[in-house]
Amino acid sequence: MPKQKFRRRPCNRQEGFTLIEIMVVVVIIGLLASLLVPNILGRGDEARVMAAQNDIRAMGTALDLYRLDNSHYPSTEQGLEALVNKPAGFPEPRSWGPEPYLRKLTTDQWGTAYLYINSGRQFDLYSLGADGQEGGEGIAADIFHKDL
Repeated sequence: MPKQKFRRRPCNRQEGFTLIEIMVVVVIIGLLASLLVPNILGRGDEARVMAAQNDIRAMGTALDLYRLDNSHYPSTEQGLEALVNKPAGFPEPRSWGPEPYLRKLTTDQWGTAYLYINSGRQFDLYSLGADGQEGGEGIAADIFHKDL
């Protein structure tokens, strides 16, 4: 078999993007960003409300587990802290588990503590919303466990 000779082609042409092509891509990215960023940034308040709702749901589930174990919800005085540490006082829990019902208590998305009131066989658990005051509308509206 005869040996083939490979000829090297001269490399006169450089490959890559031209300045015009790069500028077109940058302009397209800029247009997309100008359309999308306001929509994403405008949803921050909605995201805070949804996060507070999820926190309230999780605490409501932990309260229900506490009731299953102990036949009652923590008293208003024992509060949500009873989900993190074994509570003292009346009513004393019969079967507070080896693990806490919640790892830690958090504040709502606006830095205010979640409110808990035991009314016997039921409880009220809520956040005061963005304004930190009772009532309100939109993102300032109170978020109640019973409404979720």
